[in-house]
Amino acid sequence: MAEKKLDKKPDKKKSQSDTLRKVFRCLGKYRIFVVFSILLAAVSVALTLYIPKLTGYAVDHIVGPGQVDLPGALKVMLQIGVCTLVTALAQWLMNVCNNKMTYQVVQDIRNEAFRKIEILPLRYIDGHPYGEVVSRVIADVDQFADGLLMGFTQLFTGIATIIGTFGFMLSVNVKITFVVVLITPVSFFVANFIAKRTFTMFRQQSEIRGEQTGLIDEMIGSQKVVQTFGMGEKVTEEFDRVNEKLGKAYLRATFFSSITNPATRFVNSLVYTGVGITGAFAVVNGSLTVGQLSSFLSYANQYTKPFNEISGVVTEFQNAVACAQRIFDLIEEEPQKPEAPDAVELKDVRGNVKVQDVSFSYVPGQRLIRDFNLEVKPGQRIAIVGPTGCGKTTLINLLMRFYDVDAGSIKVEGIDIRDLTRRSLRAGYGMVLQDTWLKTGTIRDNITMGRPDATEEEVIAAAKASHIHSFIRRLPKGYDTWITEDGGGLSQGQKQLLCIARVMLCRPPMLILDEATSSIDTRTELKIQAAFAELMEGRTTFIVAHRLSTIREADVILVMKDGQIIEQGDHESLLAKGGFYKHLYESQWSQAAG
Repeated sequence: MAEKKLDKKPDKKKSQSDTLRKVFRCLGKYRIFVVFSILLAAVSVALTLYIPKLTGYAVDHIVGPGQVDLPGALKVMLQIGVCTLVTALAQWLMNVCNNKMTYQVVQDIRNEAFRKIEILPLRYIDGHPYGEVVSRVIADVDQFADGLLMGFTQLFTGIATIIGTFGFMLSVNVKITFVVVLITPVSFFVANFIAKRTFTMFRQQSEIRGEQTGLIDEMIGSQKVVQTFGMGEKVTEEFDRVNEKLGKAYLRATFFSSITNPATRFVNSLVYTGVGITGAFAVVNGSLTVGQLSSFLSYANQYTKPFNEISGVVTEFQNAVACAQRIFDLIEEEPQKPEAPDAVELKDVRGNVKVQDVSFSYVPGQRLIRDFNLEVKPGQRIAIVGPTGCGKTTLINLLMRFYDVDAGSIKVEGIDIRDLTRRSLRAGYGMVLQDTWLKTGTIRDNITMGRPDATEEEVIAAAKASHIHSFIRRLPKGYDTWITEDGGGLSQGQKQLLCIARVMLCRPPMLILDEATSSIDTRTELKIQAAFAELMEGRTTFIVAHRLSTIREADVILVMKDGQIIEQGDHESLLAKGGFYKHLYESQWSQAAG
């Protein structure tokens, strides 16, 4: 199983403020919900804070035996009831706005991330574990959504509560208000101090979670290989190692972030104690009534509570921002080189292909293909052979423009493929690979992928040509049988026949066959070769072959080694030369005979 390199470590100079600016930019489309949320938070807080004042009035209406003003107390209680109902409605509407805003932003980010994946160069996809990319789009966005929702729900309310309680406390007693104000900010500084140090921990946690997702994805996809080679124990050890590393990262981040809550609660208790002591003296001195002290204690509790909640929000928000940074890193990845502004559509394809002085490397400094030249005429069958790693599949990647050449040019019908639209270039090729690719859907959906408008008769004809029609008929629902992306109960050969049927249906002007019959039994292969022979008639065809017996009829055989063509000719002429091709051919026959 090939190991793919993980993301490079994030630049430490990348500040949270940059990520926050991007988040606020995403929120810009939904500013109306932000405005409504703030207004509703203000209404909710104002009424919530007015209730303790009404409670104080009620207490003052009931100050002792024989001094109870029951009508006045009932009137106040009715006002409290109305305020409570309106507050509940405002909070419900605020939550609706926050949910709508949050999940619209999340939807936009996921759409943008998915669109970016569609235009990322294959160099990026090949260089990152698939599970790690999935983790960014799914897990990290979910974590971001949770933090954002908590932030909107509690941050607006918390800030409004702090401002509102401060105003109400001033209206009751200025001196005691300053006792509260002087002590309370300490909790905010404590929370801020811890939060700054937990951001890096949450970022590391997200990265390890992505590594774990990538490992799980790889193991599930390669489970047959794992079991075949008895690698289960080693894979389990690797998973345990990553899982333990993730557990330590979780514990570290959670431990430091959880310090925030008890630290702020301790400060809040000091505030409450200070208000209780100074308020009691004020009541004794006659400068404060019992009802006012009751209101003040309630306000002091409400004033300190948001600091505690905001500290929790800040901690959660650190995690959300760390996750947001990872998803924005993906969104901001350099896309594949855009098409030229004057890119043209490839039309009237006859099959003229010219490769001129092409050089290419996957890794800078490690050149794979050097000074490659090839001219193909319409209808020619070009076989590409050579040892593993010589550049056969790389040449196919360059012809399809999955990768751009580092130097030189590839022309189709006399036009540099960099001046063509990618869609029209790739539509000119039909490709059958050794590795099959199916999508979740019906058998018919998989055959008609290149031609969704094909008729039933055309689909059946393509299936018959690829010798899979009789098998499909035996399935429970025939062509409407549902299969998953891994083919479900289909054998590797049957999956490959489906991919061949897909090309048979499209009948493109040029073909690329990369070990197209590698998983098919010999009898069926002979029939498929006959069908391919009919399909290849008049079409330019590139055949990547490991079994040299399959390419004897090729018009031109290119023998590649170390990224260069070292021999070129038809089967008989290459054997007559007695060079590298003859050595490859005879070694395969001797292995077969052995």
